[in-house]
Amino acid sequence: MFGKKYTVGVVGALGMVGSEMRRTLERRKFPIKELRPLDVPEAEGQTVEFRGKNYTVLAAQEESFKGVDIALFSAGAEASLELAPLAVRQGAVVVDNSSVWRMDPEKPLVVPEVNAADLKRHKGIVANPNCSTIQMVVALKPLHDAARIKRVVVSTYQATSGAGKKGSDALTEESKAYLETGMVQQSKGFQHQIAFNCIPHIDVFQEYDYTKEEYKMVNETQKIMNDESIKVTATCVRVPVWYGHAESINIETEKKLTASEAKKLLAAAENVVVIDDPQKNEYPMPLFSNDRDETMVGRIREDLTIANGLNLWVVSNNIRKGAALNAVQVAEALVKMKLVRVP
Repeated sequence: MFGKKYTVGVVGALGMVGSEMRRTLERRKFPIKELRPLDVPEAEGQTVEFRGKNYTVLAAQEESFKGVDIALFSAGAEASLELAPLAVRQGAVVVDNSSVWRMDPEKPLVVPEVNAADLKRHKGIVANPNCSTIQMVVALKPLHDAARIKRVVVSTYQATSGAGKKGSDALTEESKAYLETGMVQQSKGFQHQIAFNCIPHIDVFQEYDYTKEEYKMVNETQKIMNDESIKVTATCVRVPVWYGHAESINIETEKKLTASEAKKLLAAAENVVVIDDPQKNEYPMPLFSNDRDETMVGRIREDLTIANGLNLWVVSNNIRKGAALNAVQVAEALVKMKLVRVP
């Protein structure tokens, strides 16, 4: 698949997603000539191992991007807003995991299984979508192509690691405290106790009392699918799971799709695994996502309340496909499509 080798920068290289980006690049044998791990100035001088070789972490600044072909960013919105244009100025193509560029009309928002063709119009920066949106559109794309989706109602069950290391650490610490003392003094990662609890609140509340996370799913889905007519309503919930987002998705289509037809379409879709045998208690669960890259779909059944409706249960690893893996897949697509250059 690959011929030329590339210098790849990872910004936020020591963070949860940045570390997974490094592991993903190694696991997928990305054609790397040089890995350049970049992070905050305080981390400069630390080392990371990649393919049996130690690389020194550098402070992320404009000079650090000299000679970098592809820069994978996972350092937060402020860092991306400041540093991504500087990386582009040095000749790198940026794949950014923050939210800052996602709805910029000049920046393609890409899930390779869904809209890789949008990469052709990049001007140096490609946005990586929100984790909950990524797995949903991977499952929706084959159904939309076959029957055109009119409306989506989605409820998410999102793992604590979606809030970063502090989120997963909060679940660990609170669970221990609750089991030992029967109470949690104060959550260090969330608005309320997350151990043995569910919180229907991810990100800040906005207009009409929907959260920013819920609006992300609405707006990003329409942009990725290149169809603003798709109506999406979302309720996003944080649940006491370390890894693996789950989603209950109800769709209404223009054309009738039976559950059997939907299963066949999904089973044939790229990087989708159907796990759906109710008689054997087989369906996707976050536990299954720990070491998987695929998006898993199950509980596929017709909505008996409308003529053209389906229900799906979708699970994926939010740190892998929801962040690091999707970014690396975008980089792979850029290489394959010979778009590793700044126009």
